[in-house]
Amino acid sequence: MATDPVQNTTASPPSQDAAQSVPQRIPRSVLVLAGVLTLGVVMSTLDTSIVSVGVEAMGHDLDTPVSVIQWVATGYLLAFSMVIPLTGWAVDRFGIRRAWLTALAVFTAASLLCGLAWSAGSLIIFRVVQGLGGGMLLPLSQTALARAAGPRLIGRVMGVAAIPGMLAPVFGPAIGGLLVDRLSWPWLFWVNLPIGVVGLVLAARVLPRGEEVRAVPLDGLSVVLLSPGLALLVLGFTEAGGERGFGSPLAVPSLVLGAVMLAVFAGHSLRRGERALVDLRLFRLRSFAASAVASLLLGAALFGALILFPLYHQLVRGQDAVTAGALLAPQGLGAALVAPYAGKLTDRLGPGRVVPAGLVLALLGTLPYALADGDTPELLLAAALLVRGVGLGATFMPTLVAAYQGLGKESVPHATSVVNIAQRVGGSMGTAVLTVVLQRSYSRHAGDGSVLRAARTPAQLVPAFGDVFWWTLGFSLIALLPALLLPRTTRSEGR
Repeated sequence: MATDPVQNTTASPPSQDAAQSVPQRIPRSVLVLAGVLTLGVVMSTLDTSIVSVGVEAMGHDLDTPVSVIQWVATGYLLAFSMVIPLTGWAVDRFGIRRAWLTALAVFTAASLLCGLAWSAGSLIIFRVVQGLGGGMLLPLSQTALARAAGPRLIGRVMGVAAIPGMLAPVFGPAIGGLLVDRLSWPWLFWVNLPIGVVGLVLAARVLPRGEEVRAVPLDGLSVVLLSPGLALLVLGFTEAGGERGFGSPLAVPSLVLGAVMLAVFAGHSLRRGERALVDLRLFRLRSFAASAVASLLLGAALFGALILFPLYHQLVRGQDAVTAGALLAPQGLGAALVAPYAGKLTDRLGPGRVVPAGLVLALLGTLPYALADGDTPELLLAAALLVRGVGLGATFMPTLVAAYQGLGKESVPHATSVVNIAQRVGGSMGTAVLTVVLQRSYSRHAGDGSVLRAARTPAQLVPAFGDVFWWTLGFSLIALLPALLLPRTTRSEGR
């Protein structure tokens, strides 16, 4: 008989002595664990942005058109998404230690093979294998840190661990450009090798041994429905985010089939309970349901808009990719600087107070772009991105922390999988919708033509970007609704 994933949280409040015994500092062992796990997370996160810089060089050297070589990026993204639902089962069946070491070893070995690829086909295959390893690293690290930190320290630990992951997408394109210009495109993959080897050695030393594992069978129907359904959904939104929008031949069919498969899985999961690949009975807990919905909408509003800022600086301001990337650095720095403090506030005040405040800051940081024209000072836009970054740093990790409140230890991997799936789908959905809005707004102001190939014509581009930034603000306002339903107490207070 399946067990209920929700813990009983009706125990009496902690005593004053218990409250005073709350540790004020993160134990050194937990900090070491966070540092080691971060090595793998940074590599997998960096590879979602660093490789895009070298796609043109890969196509040239391998004598392959862009329409084919772009699957180096798409294949990684789809494999990365498909493997996330398997994280909970892998933790139950093999334990975090074995699952982490295996995923990191697969990622590192595939990085070596990607650099040695002799054709576009071999490179795409190795890239898919790399995505299968990389996709598990983030949810595995979150699960391990949630268990190691406990309810009283989880916000602070997650905040500290999030810093490198927030900086990786910001500096990824710049690092990729330097590697391609100074060396060659295989180094986009070989740069992972020393980090991967060091990460494997250190993880083998610090990850706890003797974990309790269960002989949990892999639910085949869940695998057939959930992983491909998620990949189809991400593929559909990725295609819709291209030049042809939802008119792309793969966009709508992929979205429809993916949505149908996920709907069938939802019914299956509710019947199977914890025996399904992901236990959707977790949605009975209000804090978890609010966290999952908020993660979806935050992914759409905040991650989905990340593509707009470099496009704005390149198309409207006429800056090259390196300069545009440098101008976006304040956003990543703001997120990294505030993340530890947001974690502390989450532990003290609860995510229901921290996340809405972060969203308001993200709104304020986006507003100047909605009102900007071609002459708006760069310093003002940089300050706006800094404020937006502070808002980002105060939203995503506190939202994840909210998903764990009231859950038993055995349900943490399932909760991590659901939240990561929600963020992944939300980000791809937001990117697609905002790209389509940008293209249609540009067509309305400038007539026919693709905004992605537009000349520097601010008279048409400025109002088009203004429209899409207003849409971004609207998405953020919608995300405030579930954010306001997040718990406004820490778990210890709730108990």
